[in-house]
Amino acid sequence: MACDQTPGTLFIVATPIGNVEDLGPRALRVLCEVPVLACEDTRHTGVLLKRLGIPRGDRRYVAYHDANESRQTPSLLGILRSGRDVALVSNAGTPLVSDPGYRLVTAARVEGIDVVPIPGPCAAVTALSASGLPSDRFTFFGFLPVKSGRRRKLLEGIDAERGTCIFYVPARSLARTLQELSEVHPEGRVVVAREMTKIHEELFGGTPGECIERIGERTIKGEVTLLLNVA
Repeated sequence: MACDQTPGTLFIVATPIGNVEDLGPRALRVLCEVPVLACEDTRHTGVLLKRLGIPRGDRRYVAYHDANESRQTPSLLGILRSGRDVALVSNAGTPLVSDPGYRLVTAARVEGIDVVPIPGPCAAVTALSASGLPSDRFTFFGFLPVKSGRRRKLLEGIDAERGTCIFYVPARSLARTLQELSEVHPEGRVVVAREMTKIHEELFGGTPGECIERIGERTIKGEVTLLLNVA
């Protein structure tokens, strides 16, 4: 008589946002052991594993990103149903925090498949911890809307009840965003966290206008987390 196959486990693995030494031993063990990796970018993950000294072996890499989440979710569920474990990783930080994974995690939980988080780096929380802004209440917005009208409306709607607000901002948009904040919340407290845990890490703060002066004519590069408190 055939037995029902015990499904595998879906591991949600946080990876370094810069410094590879931030990867914990539990995450390292899972990345070494799982037979299937669902990656936002397979090449990026391949480079990370190589830096960590993890041989690829016969491990399977599956591309899982914004453009193919709907298509790849059933395939990954099939792998889990077959009894094989899967580790979900993004390019950096904690999956699902402005990164792909929501559909897969939701579908796995609906089917009763174990979903195990392996906590670790998260740019939003890392920036908040070092910002000096209130951390007892915060709102994470992810990336601001691209369209100026929607972005302006969102920024105008922020009040003290939101606590410290956290945004991911493309470096090329930082000056524009600070200018908009200087018009909407000129006395707000802002912290810019750039390239966290990397060689060129930089954190500075002040009013939006003071941050604009701090940047000056510099060309800002890298990953930027922007924090705002209007209390």
